[in-house]
Amino acid sequence: MKRTPKKSKLVPRAITLGILLTLGGLVYFGGTAVRGPLHPEPRAAVTSEHVLHRWQLAGYPNEVAAYDVARTYPAVLDGLYCYCHCGKHGGHRSLLTCFESQHGASCEVCQIEANLAARMHREGATLDHIRQAADAQFRS
Repeated sequence: MKRTPKKSKLVPRAITLGILLTLGGLVYFGGTAVRGPLHPEPRAAVTSEHVLHRWQLAGYPNEVAAYDVARTYPAVLDGLYCYCHCGKHGGHRSLLTCFESQHGASCEVCQIEANLAARMHREGATLDHIRQAADAQFRS
């Protein structure tokens, strides 16, 4: 009588473990591939005290309006993930942080997102709705 060799259970387990580790890595390290961006919660009593002023933006006359938005709506911008991904490579906490330096003056994504947030806020949109609109517009 001929015996058939038993199949090893190690191979399917190794494949399953590899899949779980890959998915776990995407959630932990990337986030955006599985869950979308993580919008920060606005800080309590956040102000625009660190947002640059018009006189500090001498080389950027067309970009001043986005800084005005950041000074007017700091809590809204502080609750938004910045879609230029400066939080990953520049250490920024939120979209508001982009306007605390000249970064926002040289980044079209920051300006567009800030203007979207301001327009929606003026129209009465909640922060959650503004986040959804930003996700829909910028998520690739």
